[in-house]
Amino acid sequence: MATAVAKVAKPVKRAPIGVISDPIADMLTRVRNANSARHPEVKVPASKLKLEIARVLKDEGYIAGFEVEADGATQTMRIIFKSRPDRERVISGVKRISRPGLRVYARKTEIPRVLGGLGIAILSTAEGVMSGRQALRKGVGGEVLAYIW
Repeated sequence: MATAVAKVAKPVKRAPIGVISDPIADMLTRVRNANSARHPEVKVPASKLKLEIARVLKDEGYIAGFEVEADGATQTMRIIFKSRPDRERVISGVKRISRPGLRVYARKTEIPRVLGGLGIAILSTAEGVMSGRQALRKGVGGEVLAYIW
């Protein structure tokens, strides 16, 4: 006689909620979504690299400012958007370039121009995170993190 064998389904392993494989892309996506939804600000989990990216955006005039808020062990960064007098947003596009699956590097002679100079490239160099214009001035290359226009 044939006996029926019950098959037990194996539990599916899932990543814990909150684990992000590319935190920079997560930050840029939150900025892009909040900006297109015309929110006055957006909150992002903070890290040293994200703070440096926000500093570059502030220095280049794309955001009004950013603040770090500490709640216990975690830090959150609040990015305040900037708008023009005609109520249009200053940031019209954000694109992640280098990612964990495909790193993109640029030599000091090959630093990309975004929209013919109307946007900026954010680079991570040996001298810190800076815009493409600053990297050209200092004569350094590095990893191309994102384009902002």
